[in-house]
Amino acid sequence: MAEPRFDVTSIGEMLLRLSVPSGKRLEAAQQLDLHPAGAEANVVSLLAWLERKTMWAGALPQNPLGRLAANALRTAGVDTSGIIWSASGRMGTYYVEFGAPPRGIQVTYDRAYSCATQLKSDDVDWDALLDTRLLHLTGITPALSPSCREIVEEAIQQAKGRGVPVSFDINYRQKLWSEAEAQQTLLPMIQNVELLFCSANDATRIFNCQGSAQEIAQGMLNISHAKYVVITIGEQGALLWNGKEWLHEPTRTTQIIDRLGAGDALAAGVIHGWLDDNLVAGLRYGTTLAALALSQFGDMVIMNKEELLRLSLSGGSTIAR
Repeated sequence: MAEPRFDVTSIGEMLLRLSVPSGKRLEAAQQLDLHPAGAEANVVSLLAWLERKTMWAGALPQNPLGRLAANALRTAGVDTSGIIWSASGRMGTYYVEFGAPPRGIQVTYDRAYSCATQLKSDDVDWDALLDTRLLHLTGITPALSPSCREIVEEAIQQAKGRGVPVSFDINYRQKLWSEAEAQQTLLPMIQNVELLFCSANDATRIFNCQGSAQEIAQGMLNISHAKYVVITIGEQGALLWNGKEWLHEPTRTTQIIDRLGAGDALAAGVIHGWLDDNLVAGLRYGTTLAALALSQFGDMVIMNKEELLRLSLSGGSTIAR
């Protein structure tokens, strides 16, 4: 049997991120920094920088903004043959204010009726998307529109039918849908996935998993039957659990410049380790990349595998059997 063409593929939405300089307010802005972004694209682009073979699928407008987004993927080394180019429509955007405490970061979305929300299952080249060792999906895409929800459902069904493992990041966005709707939609989607990523906060608010980080991880394992559950616990780092073995990795010291994209970077690191059948290293890669994401502007992290290995080895994992 032939080896899959790709290591990791994904489908989702790319947006343009427009951020005001730190300390400025959006309503008084005189300039904006532009970065392409998108949870799924962030993961596959970082993995491509780490020399993994990746592909991103999704809809982009046939205009300079769509080409800007595609160029960011190409620069990273992501295969862009899965892009569905739209003669009409728009890219979604979001605006970011980097507020210091007590305000924190403020995000304003303008993504309604984007090309991605109009995408249909028949538009997707399923043979190419599923010619992969792992399919990565997030809980953002099914929240965008009914057709996007159908695409994610179809992707999971086809992946299971073809024996392709699925990685799923809950990635709850309260500005897109309610907690109840997210639970009802996502619970069937995460059944028996290979890798399930979720923050402790989202696990509690959406799936009612209560208690310590370990109890939350066990709760997510119970309701999803995932092979591996990865729970992010803020300043305490990340926890991986498969029902038999705990793996914990603390956060890495960093100077926070830009908080967005850290969760996607962590997922990419864990997947990078999973591809080598080494989740001990994967969780270490994940927390290292999350720290690096916090220290770089933009959601799409640039990193090479030699530097990642060197930086990740400056810390250690703890494992309890």
